[in-house]
Formats: sequence, structure tokens, C-alpha cells
Amino acid sequence: MNLLSARVPDTRVRRLSVTLYGYLFLSDLVLLYPVYVLLFSDTGLSVGQISALFVIWSVTAIVLEVPSGAWADAVSRRLLLCLAPLLTGACFALWVLAGSWWAFALGFVLWGASGALGSGALEALVHTELDRLGAAGRYARTMGRGRTAGVLGVLASMVLAGPVLAAGGYRAVGAASVLSAVLAAAVATRFPEHRSVPPPTAPADGPAGPGWRAGLRAGLAGARADRRVRAAVLLVPAVTAVWGILDEYAPLLARDTGVAASTVPLLLLPVWLGMTVGGLLAPAAERLTDRGYAALLTLAAVALTAGAAVRHPAGFLLLGVAFCALQLATVLADARLQDRITGPGRATVTSVAGMGTDLTMVVAYAGYALLAATGGHPLAFVAAAVPYLLVAGVLAVSGRAGDRPVAPQRPTTSAAR
Repeated sequence: MNLLSARVPDTRVRRLSVTLYGYLFLSDLVLLYPVYVLLFSDTGLSVGQISALFVIWSVTAIVLEVPSGAWADAVSRRLLLCLAPLLTGACFALWVLAGSWWAFALGFVLWGASGALGSGALEALVHTELDRLGAAGRYARTMGRGRTAGVLGVLASMVLAGPVLAAGGYRAVGAASVLSAVLAAAVATRFPEHRSVPPPTAPADGPAGPGWRAGLRAGLAGARADRRVRAAVLLVPAVTAVWGILDEYAPLLARDTGVAASTVPLLLLPVWLGMTVGGLLAPAAERLTDRGYAALLTLAAVALTAGAAVRHPAGFLLLGVAFCALQLATVLADARLQDRITGPGRATVTSVAGMGTDLTMVVAYAGYALLAATGGHPLAFVAAAVPYLLVAGVLAVSGRAGDRPVAPQRPTTSAAR
């Protein structure tokens, strides 16, 4: 009987995990990924204009991030995960059908809204369902593998983008990207969700749970009041933001090495392979202390600097090492945050961290555009390593007072279980 009881949660955990992996794989199986910056450039946009598009993308996410997180705490998180890829698909269709700066800008508004809907809702749904099954301790492992599934989707895009682009141009690449988005929305309907949500007519603080505004207030208060949560919230953008913009410019860095446009997707493969390995290493790295985490960020900074400074296709091997370390650091930062959040406002607090990431990315986009315009893409990549050295220094100093694992080692409990 005990054996049967143990197998049921394992089956449900496996079902949740498989759905997560399929969702993230299809969400990132976007053939436009490795070439859309080239589409912008071929349309005649400058680096400054391209950076302005990225700022629009980030500002949209900033405006919608926390409200959408509160919405995810008040309504079905699964519903938001279904809507998110459909908005992304609309973005891709607009880009390849219209093909102007304004069309690109509107597309990024749609993509930013999509990211805001999924950010917080995905992490909260996965952690809540795992916690309900008594498997919250598997969160870092599950999300690490999930992020790896997403990277595998990007890797597949890298392999397929060149031939599809050569055969059918940007429209063929865009059509394949829209199809992947629709399939991702279909997979999202398979997510389990056993959390009770208030009906639309429930009062703001009714018996079914907090309403949208009450959830927003509670989530923001939770992020401010708990020092441990606040530190975890700050760590997420400190680790995620800068390298989160670099993959957007990596095709331009690759083309600056002298390779043909059709070769750019293949040159980016080491970067995405590194990210794949980084996600898979999450279970083994959960015992990293603050000083070990600082060493991980230092490795990333050194590899990033060397890979960009060499100005040669071989440098992308070092960039792969850097992105491996940064992907791992990102998964561990998210695991630390989810472990420290308590109460019903999990998606809201997670979205606060996402908003911090988006705000930092706006600054990073502006800085990148300035540095790339004056010193080229290699200089901008080298400068991007500096923040990681600073964060590593802060963690190394704080770690002397008593190291602790960056990610949780024991399952958390839920009062609702």
C-alpha cells in the first residue's frame, strides 16, 4: 500500500515534468530566434534602432510584469500559460508580413505582454503543484531540466533556421515559428492545476481567496518585509539581466567574425549547448555555497571576456562556457527565490523579481548600444562581464560570515497540502 502511494505522486510529478518540458521546448522552437536580428538589420535598421526595439520589449514587460503576476495569483495560471505563446505567435506573424520598424515595435509589445503573462505564472504553477505532491525539493531539478528543454528547442531552431531560410526566406521561418507557438499553447492545456482561485464575482477579500488587488498588495508586502525574500528577489535580476540581452546581439557578434549570414546559426550552437549543460547541472550544483556561487559567476565573467575579446569564431567555444555558468546561476537563483516565498502571492513575488530583471535589461540595452556604436560588439560583450565580477565580490564577502547553499536541499511544506 505504501509502495502504491509512493508511485502515485511520482506518476503525477512525471506528468507535470513532461508537460513542462514539452511546453518550454515548443515555446523556444522558434526558427526566427537566430535570424530575427539579421531580419532587422537587412530591413535597414541601425544598432541604435534595434536596441530601441529591445527597450520597447523590456518596457512592455516592466509595465505588465507585476500586474500579470498578481493576475496569475487571482485566476488560473494555466490559462495565462495558454495565452502567452499565442501572443508570441502573433508577434512573429506581424514581423514577417509587415516588415517595418513600427511593425517590429508592435510585435515586441505583443512579445513583452506574452513574457509578462508567463513570467511568475509558470514558476508558481510548477512549485505549487510539486509542493502539493510533497516534491517541492525537486523544483531546481525540474526547472533546470525544463530550461534545458527550452534550450534544446533553440538548438533545433539553430539547425533548422539556415536551411529553411535558404529555401523559403524569412516568411517560411516566420510561419514555422507561429506553428510552434500554437502547439505550445495546446500543450499548456495539459498542465495540472489544483489551486483554488476565486470566481470573477468574488469580493476582493472573499472566502475563495484574495482578489487581484489584494493579491498584488500581499505579494508586494511579502517581497518588502522579509529580508531573505528581498535578497533572493534582488539576486535574480543581478544574475539574469545582462546575459539575458547578450544572446540577442550574439548573431551580430558572430557576423563580425567574418562568417556568412547562413553560417551564423551554426556558430551560435556552442552558446546554446553551454546553456543546455548549465540547466542539466542544476541538481549537482544545489550544494554550492555563496562563495562557490561567486566562483561560478567569476568563471562566467572570465570566459565571457576571453570569448568576445578573441574576435574569432573559436571564441564562441568560450562563450559557450560562460553561458553554461550563467544558465546554471540563473536556475539556482530562481530555486532560492521559490524556496523562500510563502503565502498565496508566489506569482506576484516572482514577477517582482522579473520586473527588476526587465528594468535592469533596459539599462543594459542602452549601455550595449552605446558601447557597440563606439567600440564594436566585442567591447560591449567584454563590458558585460563587469557586473558579474561585482556580484561575485559581494557574494564572496558575505559568504565569509557563514556559507549556506544557494538552492534549497530539503523539500518545503505547504499548509494547504
